[in-house]
Parts: sequence; structure tokens; C-alpha cells
Amino acid sequence: MSADNLRVATVLGAGTMGAGIAQVCAQAGLATRLYDIEDAYVEKGQARILGMLDKGVAKGKVTQEQRDATVDLLTTTSDLDGALDEDVDVVIEAVPERLELKQQLFTSIGERVTTDCLVASNTSSLPITTLAESCALPERFIGLHFFNPVPLMKLLEIVVGEKTSDATVTLARAFGERLGKDPIVVRDAPGFASSRLGIALGLEAMRMVEEEVASAEDIDKAMKLGYRHPMGPLELTDLVGLDVRLDIADHLARELSDERFKAPQLLRDMVERGDLGKKSGEGFYNWAEGKAEPK
Repeated sequence: MSADNLRVATVLGAGTMGAGIAQVCAQAGLATRLYDIEDAYVEKGQARILGMLDKGVAKGKVTQEQRDATVDLLTTTSDLDGALDEDVDVVIEAVPERLELKQQLFTSIGERVTTDCLVASNTSSLPITTLAESCALPERFIGLHFFNPVPLMKLLEIVVGEKTSDATVTLARAFGERLGKDPIVVRDAPGFASSRLGIALGLEAMRMVEEEVASAEDIDKAMKLGYRHPMGPLELTDLVGLDVRLDIADHLARELSDERFKAPQLLRDMVERGDLGKKSGEGFYNWAEGKAEPK
């Protein structure tokens, strides 16, 4: 099967990442099903998509016709049987980064889709090979790591598991290009490429705040003006979520037995008191108005 022949996509998880993935799938012309365990979650995910599309129309990035066509291709459901059936060509999982939760879900996926279905995880750090063991289709299993906000970010990190077939890699790359992404292909190693590099920079920036080397704003400004990063590592941490960053750091520290990935106490303290970044309104920046403001 070629990427052009993919017709139906299911995205499991209607959070920020899942909603963004569903949007780009529908924009690429796939009939897209967005699933989550409760109607309230899928309704919130749908609202995110409509908000992004309407913002695109207002900025002239999306035409009204493109917006309406995307909405027409999108359906939502809290019924897993309704989300997964023999019509589905590609399934992308985007649920929270908990190994057991993902494993249970992939067992369910393998029982419901055909052997031709492309099965992918949007995990940013969990091992693809381990996840594939829970699925009846390990040769069709692959990592598709999107970046937030999905409709705007060009990068797609394709992670190849031990049993992933060459044909699946080829299809995944073509599928990513169909979605308007620029893919890279990496081996299934702890942290892949992007998370490992990103977390290393983010953790060092946090240590600098902890040691009072400079303010979060000035550390970020150094990377933006000195190294031409579009966003500083601490603002990016707020956007990703401090809890997500902590989970990734702890995972890499365990898997690599490396002190470089030991989370600073500052990060643990912030997560413990609920300062999770943009989603909680408070992190290294104040997000009360939806934009990063220095504290």
C-alpha cells in the first residue's frame, strides 16, 4: 500500500498532541476518527482543532474551503470499537506516556484492525520495540513522533523498532510527507534523537536557574539570539509540560544510567506543587493570558 492509498486514519487520544495529529490527517484528505475515553475529552479535542483552523483562516494561512473540508473529514467518538475496524488504514496512538496504558491499548488495536494497517505511537521516549510486543502486528509498528503544535511544526521523527519492516519505514516516511512533514528516521534508542537532545539542553537550563546563573528569560534569550533557536529551552519546557519533561528525564536516567539526565530538584519541586507550564498557567513563565510572561 502507498501513502496515497491511505484513506482512513484513527487517532487515539484527544489531548493537545492527538488533536493536532487528527487535524493534519484530515487536512491531508484522510477520513479521520478522533477517539478518547470520554465524550468530554473528544469534544475538547474537537474544539482545539476548530480553534486552530479558525485562527488559520483569520491569518490567511487556511482558506475557508480548506477549513470546511477538514471539518467534514473529522469525526469523534468515545467508542473504541467505532474508532477501530477493518476500514482503518493507519492508527496513531497519542495517549499519556504510561507504558502499561499504551501496551493495553496496542493489544486492543491488534485485535481490531487488518494486517495491512500501519500502527504507530506518538511516544516521545518509550521504547518502540517494547510497545510493539503488545501488538499483533510488530512488523507494521513504528514510532511517529510529532511536535507541538502539530499543524505548524514540520519535523516528524520516525522511530524504527527491531521488528519494523523496511516497507513500513518507507510507508511511514511517505505518509509523513503527505501530512506536510519533513521526516527523519532514527533507531529505537532511549530518547530517540529529538527528546535526548532536547531534554539535555532543557535540564542544563533548569540547573542554571537553580544555581541563579541567570533568569529564565535571559537564559532563553541567550539561545534565541545567540544560537537562533526560535524558542528558548525553558519556554519550550513550559509548552511541552514540566511533568512530561520530568518523565522523560527519569526514563533516560534509568535507561542510560547517566547522571546527565538526572532531573534537577527544581523541576521535581515545580511538578510537585502543580507548576506544569502553560497547561497549568504557571511554570518558568506566567501563562495567565496564554502567552509566556516573565515572572
